[in-house]
Amino acid sequence: MLRIAVQSKGRLYEDTMNLLKETGIKINSARRTLLVQSANFPLEVLYLRDDDIPECVASGVADIGIVGENEFVERGEDANIVKRLGFSKCRISLAIPEAVEYTGVKWFDGKKIATSYPNILRKFAEKEGISMDIHVIQGSVEIAPGIGLSDGIFDIVSSGSTLVSNKLREVETVMKSEALLICNKELTTEKQAVLDELLFRMQSVLVADDKKYVLMNAPSDKVKDICAILPGIKSPTILPLATEGWTSIHTVIDQKHFWEIVNQLKTAGAEGILVLPIEKMIL
Repeated sequence: MLRIAVQSKGRLYEDTMNLLKETGIKINSARRTLLVQSANFPLEVLYLRDDDIPECVASGVADIGIVGENEFVERGEDANIVKRLGFSKCRISLAIPEAVEYTGVKWFDGKKIATSYPNILRKFAEKEGISMDIHVIQGSVEIAPGIGLSDGIFDIVSSGSTLVSNKLREVETVMKSEALLICNKELTTEKQAVLDELLFRMQSVLVADDKKYVLMNAPSDKVKDICAILPGIKSPTILPLATEGWTSIHTVIDQKHFWEIVNQLKTAGAEGILVLPIEKMIL
């Protein structure tokens, strides 16, 4: 049985549980006890605070965990990064009151900065050769400048709306963060085998993310021109249609590329373009 530590609430919790669901692993989410076992896979889920996950994995309380890169770096625990998962992306940035003139990173020299990430901030300050008065706050860091507790903040930024509502502006991005799958360095052979199967399933889901299956019809003499436009994974599938002189072209492309090339496809002769979602991809 493999034990995975996941965040007990928040956006990362939602993204993690959605990923497990997409891999076909059934977890009774209604039973929000500390430890829940899957009904169809040798996996049990341990719900924790995000900042407790790195230590629990490093110490072996959990075998693996899904945690934000920001928390993993801040805690500095001795665990392996197995995979970058590509979701729950954010950045850790310095922000100051919007009315204050910013003259560059040296502005922070001697300033009082409120943060929940003192270790990351301290390393940044050392790298830049500046001295900060770091004030550690757990919770609503963004209110600190407004109540006179600090000159600026160092905190997670996603959309930036929280900064705006507190009349702050982002001036320096120190690191970018995403969800990580981490593991204990001493997994047994049996647990490693379960992790390998879990990774296979996760990869099948993640590789399909933002990819679309595209079908189109075109005159047979236009197939070469259309194939030259398509940024597919491999060579497109070419199938003859019942109507003589016409061909059906099938391929997989990144969604972000579709709108870039759709007009080119139409100009090249493609018709009846159909775009379908992909649930899983086994490469």
